[in-house]
Amino acid sequence: MARLEYATRDDPSRNYCLWDYAPCAPAEDKFRAVNLLYQSFELAEIDARAYDMVDALRAGIGMFRTVFGIKLAEGRLAWEYYFYDYARRAREVSITRVLAALAPYVSCELRANENLPYFMFSLDVDTELARGARAMDVVHMYVGNPGSTVSSGIAYALSNASPKLENFYFFFDAETQQGEAWDKILSSAYIDPTRITMDEVLLPELRDCQTICVANKRTHDCVYFSGITVDQLLFFLELLRYPAAIVSFVRENRGNLDHLRFDAGIDYRMEAGRLAFLKSGYYGVF
Repeated sequence: MARLEYATRDDPSRNYCLWDYAPCAPAEDKFRAVNLLYQSFELAEIDARAYDMVDALRAGIGMFRTVFGIKLAEGRLAWEYYFYDYARRAREVSITRVLAALAPYVSCELRANENLPYFMFSLDVDTELARGARAMDVVHMYVGNPGSTVSSGIAYALSNASPKLENFYFFFDAETQQGEAWDKILSSAYIDPTRITMDEVLLPELRDCQTICVANKRTHDCVYFSGITVDQLLFFLELLRYPAAIVSFVRENRGNLDHLRFDAGIDYRMEAGRLAFLKSGYYGVF
């Protein structure tokens, strides 16, 4: 692969919420998570501007402050970048700042209301955006959900039209709250509790993680497993039928990735009485 980055002893270890974790093994001189992103770019033969966008974000907001998601839906790869600043209205990392950093590469007419108390937002990236064939017309913004008994958030789609409600997210401790996570999964119009078992959604191979997040979306639901190992990531990639080149890259570089913990999500709903996996993604930080 043409572009590789190696970890230093000073690299932070952060999950897809930008929460710090203890690395699974010594990290120095092993792969940074961003190499997974670069490998997916190479596989998709994406325009070189996608790499420039990574550099622009690092220059604009700093290293290790951008979460990337590598998504697979209907056999096609796409990406999403996530940004956090838990200071909310006192934030440093804002929609306005990030869009300004990307302005040389991305056209976007959206003007964000920075008075809103959001703590997170995300941007969709695909091959068309990377080559300048489309503008960025939506920003996904997340606010808190006061009153929830667990950590929770609400997502809205921001555009030049009126904001639209998108998702609700609920975080559960994987060790102590699996029962509550399962109850939340069953509290949905997209699941028939008489036709599904816990193991079909809360996969035994992945639920031995750190945090389980359940999301209620407009047309389906989603479960995220945060803090999985490289071996669990391999299981996930094979189960969700990621391109062979991605699976091989992770397997062949397992020793260079074993210090990292990963995050992975699966969008699902029941179709014709059976559980269907619609889309999936795995996450890292650059």
